[in-house]
Amino acid sequence: MTSTAGSWVLWALLLVPLVGAAVTVALRANDRTAKLAALGFSVVELVLAGVAWSLYDPSGDRLQLGSTLDWIPAFGVHIAWGVDGIALTMIAVIALLTPIVIGAGWADKLPEGRTKGGFFALILLEQALTIGVFAATDVFLFYVLFEIMLIPMYFLIGSYGGANRQYAAVKFFLYSFLGGLIMLASVIGAYSLAADTLGQGTFLWEELVAVVSQAPLETQIWLFLGFFVAFAVKAPLVPLHTWLPDATAEAPIGVAVLLVGVLDKVGTFGFLRYLLPLTPDASRELAWLVLLLAAIGVIYGSLLAAGQTDMKRFAAYVSIAHFGFIALGIFAFSSQSLTGSVTYMVNHSLATGMLILVLGMVIFRGGSTRIADYGGMAKLTPVLAGMLLIAGLASMSLPGTNSFISEFLVLVGSFPNAPVHTTIATVGMVLAAVYVLWLYQRIMQGPLRGDAILGAAGGPGAVIAPEVGAKKAIADLSGREKLVLAPLVALIVALGFFPKPVLDVVEPTVAATMCEAGLVDPVQSDEEQAQC
Repeated sequence: MTSTAGSWVLWALLLVPLVGAAVTVALRANDRTAKLAALGFSVVELVLAGVAWSLYDPSGDRLQLGSTLDWIPAFGVHIAWGVDGIALTMIAVIALLTPIVIGAGWADKLPEGRTKGGFFALILLEQALTIGVFAATDVFLFYVLFEIMLIPMYFLIGSYGGANRQYAAVKFFLYSFLGGLIMLASVIGAYSLAADTLGQGTFLWEELVAVVSQAPLETQIWLFLGFFVAFAVKAPLVPLHTWLPDATAEAPIGVAVLLVGVLDKVGTFGFLRYLLPLTPDASRELAWLVLLLAAIGVIYGSLLAAGQTDMKRFAAYVSIAHFGFIALGIFAFSSQSLTGSVTYMVNHSLATGMLILVLGMVIFRGGSTRIADYGGMAKLTPVLAGMLLIAGLASMSLPGTNSFISEFLVLVGSFPNAPVHTTIATVGMVLAAVYVLWLYQRIMQGPLRGDAILGAAGGPGAVIAPEVGAKKAIADLSGREKLVLAPLVALIVALGFFPKPVLDVVEPTVAATMCEAGLVDPVQSDEEQAQC
């Protein structure tokens, strides 16, 4: 076994939620004890993520905090971990969101026969597997975790979700699993290429990059397509996105936050970690295709978000539009656009995660996901209305919120290499203002209206003294709910005005990715480019 300084913290990040899941499920007979155990382990995990952040040196090696352990030596398979700036930021995001999700779901009612211990144990298990996906530096290990991480999410949706949960869970699983099988063909192809070149096969990422990136263009294109399909499903890019609205609509609110805020980022992370370094020539050759899908996704997602009647589906289509921006920045091939895409991955998790949580709090009070069932709610819940406004403004990338700098960098960095696609994507900024403000107006503004509000005290359709009944039945945010949302509000504002802590970690990895992919940055001087 080989290891580098600080490797213990990655092992701890992987093992703590696994232990937490085992302890939590063992305590499932007592809901309160199980909830406290899950929250405690998630807080420990957040502290460990902070330690990993402090140990990471942005000016150091490409992969840090790593260790390598032989797993199947005969086939060159290792249990190998390591993080770069991109992986580290995503690990920090899931470490932050998990205790927030547990806190948000503290008082939720689960389907009959389900326990909070089982529910939170699956969330901790999902956290461990997702961190493993971001930290894996052996491509076969990455593939195994990429597929296994589907299992707890399948049960979280299928066992704890809404009325159509089984359909949504199966659709989610099949899309992602079949995409992973296509990726497996490329993983095997890369291994075979390494065996032919080196005399022995390997799955270690750094060794594969050195070999596969030198393969002929035709070979790279086939490998690119195998990886791309799996990552485009996960991202999700149009037209491989259809599983997301169904899964988001049926998943419990906290699970929807993790699904949209973290699991989807595995796709865009895969573009950056695997597609660009492993298949640089094919990435440049097929960039036009991804840029086209990205531009379509921005407009398509925005238009469908504006037309939604269901709050949770609204959040899903908002995410599809945002992922179009992320893909645009990655395949526009400039340091500014790539940096914007990576920070967009982080900021989307925070802004859309908060949006889903706040909409979940609205749904919890009204008992309906239909937008038309609400109106004038700000009169009854002014603090909740303020939280929805903050989340909405961050989702539309208003200056001063965290998402603005990301969207700005993507558009400024993408325009020199992809002016047409960037121009199309800017229309999405206008549409974002339309769908966010329209949603807010329909739910929060105007007179009290809608069955969820008027019928809050007397059942659907109640019309006798509706204002009095609604005020008695609908309360504003509780102390626990305010505590859940407070970190997200703080980060949305802080990163809106001071994004430097994230940029400092991300930019060196983006520069290394550009060099590995042999990309010519339009904003770099010849001297800077020669340093690659």
